[in-house]
Amino acid sequence: MEGPHTRAVTSYRAGVEYNVFARACPSRPLLEHVTGRWGGLTLGALVDGPLRFNELRRRVDGISEKMLSQTLQALERDGLVHRDAQPTTPPRVDYSLTPLGRETAERLLALIHLLMERMPEVEAAQRAYDAR
Repeated sequence: MEGPHTRAVTSYRAGVEYNVFARACPSRPLLEHVTGRWGGLTLGALVDGPLRFNELRRRVDGISEKMLSQTLQALERDGLVHRDAQPTTPPRVDYSLTPLGRETAERLLALIHLLMERMPEVEAAQRAYDAR
């Protein structure tokens, strides 16, 4: 049974129906790219402006070079990140958010900030669960 939060959304441009709760919906991989650990952190790191690859890697502490490269490629393919390669020596590549990427990152950061603010409650719930 579909509820108000699980109903399909019809694209106003293409007239196509999307429902992330349906197995074959093409929005599922996008949701995974955005809400996965590295995708979410990468989008959040870019919200303050463009960064070069190594700057981004330092900002997203713990991500490997390979994983950052894969994450950026997925987010670029999804239209959330723009890659700007300058024809200089050495080459300069900057990554920034597209308008869709910015809107997504801002909403994601709101969730991230909510969770960080509520961490004492989460930790208390975890302790209570572990004590049972």
